[in-house]
Amino acid sequence: MSYAVKEIFLTLQGEGAQAGRRAVFLRFSGCNLWTGREQDRAEAACTFCDTDFVGMDGANGGRYEAEALADKVAVLWGEGERPYVVMTGGEPLLQVDRPLLEALHARGFEIAVETNGTQDAPEGIDWICVSPKGTNPVVQRKGNELKLVWPQDGVDPKAMEAWDFDHFLIQPKDGADKSEWLQAAIAFVMANPRWRLSLQTHKLLGLP
Repeated sequence: MSYAVKEIFLTLQGEGAQAGRRAVFLRFSGCNLWTGREQDRAEAACTFCDTDFVGMDGANGGRYEAEALADKVAVLWGEGERPYVVMTGGEPLLQVDRPLLEALHARGFEIAVETNGTQDAPEGIDWICVSPKGTNPVVQRKGNELKLVWPQDGVDPKAMEAWDFDHFLIQPKDGADKSEWLQAAIAFVMANPRWRLSLQTHKLLGLP
């Protein structure tokens, strides 16, 4: 199959347990929670989405076969140890499959995915980050990190503590009330030590 890609770029991971790590971001086009039309700017069902995942017009965007896509990721990584790719979106698990994972692994990459958890993750992903969106059902309840954007209506973080994750992270929403949301996230972590605070450090640093 071919893959619809919004953009691919080299940066630092800005969020979560891997924050600060050099990474190639592979952003797939499309999301199953998106309610807009293709020709409109993205408007996600989760309302607080801050990512443009519509179309294939970003840096290095386009339609790729598995081997060509893995080659492009490898070129962008360049030289250096511990090659690391973060597959994101939109919702990457609408497209990620075994041929792509095998092609990336063949080029030495550790593979991470950032998913809303509404799709089952295929075998072969090395790092799974699930970020639940609103009351949409989460079927992927196992992985490396659970990253919950906060606050969200209708979401019970305490119930999520029974899920099988190594790291439980609260990340304040971005937007007009971000100072208030940051304080709410801090208060939550102070009251619930199972959780850690995650910040969008790439925005603080001016990185994509």
